[in-house]
Amino acid sequence: MTNRASSPMLNRLRTVEWMGDWDYAFGHVMSRRILMREYMRRAAVWVQAYSVESEWPFFDVTQYVDPEFQLPPEFSAEVEEYLSHVPSGAVRRTCAGAVRMEELRAQNPAAVPDLPDLYEPLVLFYERGGEFFRDNAGFLDLTGALFRPGTLRGHLGTPPLITLSDTVLDAVDGEGRISYYTASDGQGPLLRRRELRDEQCDELFSRDLRWEPTDRIPGSEEEAKDAGLVELDEIAAAKLIGVIVANASR
Repeated sequence: MTNRASSPMLNRLRTVEWMGDWDYAFGHVMSRRILMREYMRRAAVWVQAYSVESEWPFFDVTQYVDPEFQLPPEFSAEVEEYLSHVPSGAVRRTCAGAVRMEELRAQNPAAVPDLPDLYEPLVLFYERGGEFFRDNAGFLDLTGALFRPGTLRGHLGTPPLITLSDTVLDAVDGEGRISYYTASDGQGPLLRRRELRDEQCDELFSRDLRWEPTDRIPGSEEEAKDAGLVELDEIAAAKLIGVIVANASR
C-alpha cells in the first residue's frame, strides 16, 4: 500500500512553503515564470488529447486518463489531510493531480499516455517559491511578476521547454530587467543584459555554466542588431542554456 515513504511526490509537496520567504520567491521569479509557461503549454496538450478543453489550465487530469482509478483509502485520507492546508483551489487541484498521477503511473503505467509530464513544471514552480494568486484583472500573481494566462490555443504554439534541470532554472534567475541576445546565425554564445536601478551588467553564459562579465553587447538595441546579434525571449534563452549544459556534460 502507498505510504509516505513510497510517495515521492507527496513528500516533495510537503516541503513547499506556500506562504514562505518572499525574498526567495522574488529571487526565482524568472524561472517561475518560464515554468508556469511550460505548465500552461503542457496542460493545453493534455486537455486537447482528452477533448476536455474547458478544464484548462488547472485541473486533475487523472479522472480522464482512467475514470475508474482511486487512491487506496488510507493514502487518500492522508492526501486529503495534506490538501486541507494548501491555500487555494487551483493549487489544491494540481497538487492532487500530481500525487494521483504518480500513483496511477505506478499502478497502471499502460494507462498513462506518452505525453510530456504534466505536473513537473508546476511542482518545480511551487518548490521555487510557493503558490500563485489570480487577481481581479485575470492575471496570475507569481510573487514578483504578473503573468497573463493567455489562451489554450496560444499555448499550444509555445515552443517546449525541454530541460527543467536546476542548472538551467538557476541560470535564468537574476536581478533587474533582463534581455537575452545571441548571434543571428544561431551559433552562440548566449549573452544577457541586466538593467538594475543604478547600473547595467552585460554577461556571457560560459562553458563553466555560469554568467561572466562581457563587453560583447553593444550599447543600444540597434547597435546590437548591426553587430549581428538577435534578441531572444526567455524560453528561447532557457533552451539555449539547456543546449550549453548538455554539451558541457559530454
